[in-house]
Amino acid sequence: MFENILVVCIGNICRSPMAEALLKDALKNQDKKYTISSAGIGALVGHKPDNIACELMLEKGLDISDYRATQLNQDMIHKADLILVMESVHKEQIELKQPSAKGKVFRLGHWGSFDIADPYRQERKVFEKAVRLIEKGVKDWVNKI
Repeated sequence: MFENILVVCIGNICRSPMAEALLKDALKNQDKKYTISSAGIGALVGHKPDNIACELMLEKGLDISDYRATQLNQDMIHKADLILVMESVHKEQIELKQPSAKGKVFRLGHWGSFDIADPYRQERKVFEKAVRLIEKGVKDWVNKI
């Protein structure tokens, strides 16, 4: 059902690249092939992920250091079967910008009814909390996909 999954946050340098990497890792041994990507509503286009995000992913055996931030666009929204956002406001912004996206935009924390706060420019413990929530959201979605 969901083959093309798009993960969205604001800057596309912290939460969504980490979620993309964790989702790819969680789905890598599935029989079905998935296309998983990420973008930002207000992306810092061309920027690499935050250093703390890179460190935390490396500790999990995932290297996101080559990733570069990408701006969310209508084509991405149209092609995605499922769009996972970090906060309720992101869902509202996407659906306002592209009404046809309604019904395929959900929070990563949908099943646990939680948002994932932006750790950008905060200390490591804030990033660690974001990663724990991202992991929970990824696990919940993988169990539903």
